[in-house]
Amino acid sequence: MAATELDVVLDRDSPVPLYHQIAEQLSAAIHDGRLESGDAFENEIALATRLSVSRPTIRRAIQEMVDRGLLVRRRGLGTHVANRKVHREAVLSSLWDDLDAAGRSPRTEVLDLERAVDPRAAAMLDLPPETELLSLTRVRFAGDEPLALLHNWLPPSSGEIGRDELERAGLYAALRGRGVRPSVARQSIGARMPTAAERKALHMRAGQPVLTMTRVAFDAGGTAIELGEHAYRAEDYTIDLMVDER
Repeated sequence: MAATELDVVLDRDSPVPLYHQIAEQLSAAIHDGRLESGDAFENEIALATRLSVSRPTIRRAIQEMVDRGLLVRRRGLGTHVANRKVHREAVLSSLWDDLDAAGRSPRTEVLDLERAVDPRAAAMLDLPPETELLSLTRVRFAGDEPLALLHNWLPPSSGEIGRDELERAGLYAALRGRGVRPSVARQSIGARMPTAAERKALHMRAGQPVLTMTRVAFDAGGTAIELGEHAYRAEDYTIDLMVDER
């Protein structure tokens, strides 16, 4: 398949380096769908000639896109657009809302929804161990592709939440509809090999890892309102962090 030639407008008087201008404009083409997963990417020589820039400039632009997870280089096959990842900032938001905002057509399949006693989950929610919690397990899809297996526990104060409601929108939308608003969360992120259940639900091959996120969310008054333990397909998901010097 021939690579698509995209228009790139360079401002050679700008203080922004040419390689970064190129990377930004070609990245935008991936984000808005002009370049799709698996598409061949124009080779270095052709792109350098067409834009009248040096090959090192093009090489650096491509490397910047590779570092962002937008392109992949394979020996003998050239450079191609990577599978679309969900880039999610480390802020208190719903995965459903993030996918919807990115135009990724979120969909939910509820696997389990029941009242259950779980002393470990209750302790994380600052509740007595015998407290009956609402336990829910869902698969979150981006389009037709499974992205995450989500297991959440809610305190009794959350009331009843039905399958239909969870499949129409995200959990946080359901909570907001009940006047419950997450304000801050304690969150940890990790990586490991998936369980058999996770591998089956996420259609993963043997040897593929998952990213994990455990989150306890609190309302403005400091009351725990939700515990989530989530597993994501690592190849399709990344979390962006901003860090500061102490």
